[in-house]
Amino acid sequence: MRVLLVEDEQPLATYIAAGLRKHGCAVDVAHDGQQALDKCDVVPYDVVVLDRDLPVVHGDTVCRLLAGRGTVRVLMLTASGAVSDRVDGLALGADDYLGKPFAFAELVARVRALARRSTPAHLPVLRARDVELDPSRRTAERDGRLMSLTPKEFGVLELLLAADGAVVSAETLLDKVWDEHADPFTNAVRITVSTLRRKLGDPQLVETVTGTGYRITP
Repeated sequence: MRVLLVEDEQPLATYIAAGLRKHGCAVDVAHDGQQALDKCDVVPYDVVVLDRDLPVVHGDTVCRLLAGRGTVRVLMLTASGAVSDRVDGLALGADDYLGKPFAFAELVARVRALARRSTPAHLPVLRARDVELDPSRRTAERDGRLMSLTPKEFGVLELLLAADGAVVSAETLLDKVWDEHADPFTNAVRITVSTLRRKLGDPQLVETVTGTGYRITP
């Protein structure tokens, strides 16, 4: 999933972004409200994790504008956990609210729950032939054998399985599994698909559709 983290305290932003990436999210970071709005103009994020007290454009304004677009789920963060603040945040259009400090496991769970609401529903466990992937447990198996996948490999396999045989372009994989720092001319997708194929083993499951992208072989 693609996440935008909006947090003006850079050490905290670095910590949260690193943690979300370890849990398989592609994370971009903005340090003020205007940066957040600019990034949302060009990237279709699944979830925005939004600090409330932001410079340049206040988090309340950012939340109200994003809610008005209706294209992204917003999880608002704040240093205050008072009921009145939670009510205010939800009234602005936030989909969820989390006070600081917070347990990181709870943040991850809330982000995943919002991402599920922002995308079409699909079966909790994805399957194709003898491959089974459980997004919630972050596990993938082939013929009952548990595979050790990197977050990028897992993300690529999840998108390909969710496509149900349709072709997924390299651009889509780069957009959903990587982040804003990924070079659009990089061969990262090709390399990741190659290592994923090796881990999946034979018979080959991932097919290259020349000039188009990749798909799970029917």
